[in-house]
Amino acid sequence: MRRTIRIPRLLKINWIKELSISVVFNNGESRIIDFRKLFNDIGINETSPAYPLFDPRELAKVELVGSTLSWSNVEQWITLKNREKQMVPFEIGADILLKYSQPEKTELMMSIGKIVREARIKAGMSQQELALVSGTSRTYISRIENDRSDIEIATLSKIIETGLGKKLEIRVK
Repeated sequence: MRRTIRIPRLLKINWIKELSISVVFNNGESRIIDFRKLFNDIGINETSPAYPLFDPRELAKVELVGSTLSWSNVEQWITLKNREKQMVPFEIGADILLKYSQPEKTELMMSIGKIVREARIKAGMSQQELALVSGTSRTYISRIENDRSDIEIATLSKIIETGLGKKLEIRVK
């Protein structure tokens, strides 16, 4: 049987602060990459062409090219088949970036957990009771309330409307 290989893709750079960059992957998740850790782990040192990227001003010159973070400000040379040298940008692919990233907890995600917890307590329900009524598990309810899990709109609706008997409203401002 053939195994499907899922390759992550980068869709957007959210922000750049010091040696960290927040990106959005094609699964909709925002993640933060700590480049100090990444560069140290992959062995970038004073002799590496990418060493200037330890400077936040140089790291901030990043561009999203395809699904890759690319720095044309880094002089990296390759030798072609005809033995000519050609400068190419320093790039890091989405697969490595995913491996070295952490989920970004947005204010929205943290407030959803807080809203679910407060509504559950106000309804006088335990996590187990809410899970049973809404068709999820107690551990999933706990992960949502403690901001340790993303939640799909359909699941949130099921927890709020079926489990808590409330109406879910979502607004874009």
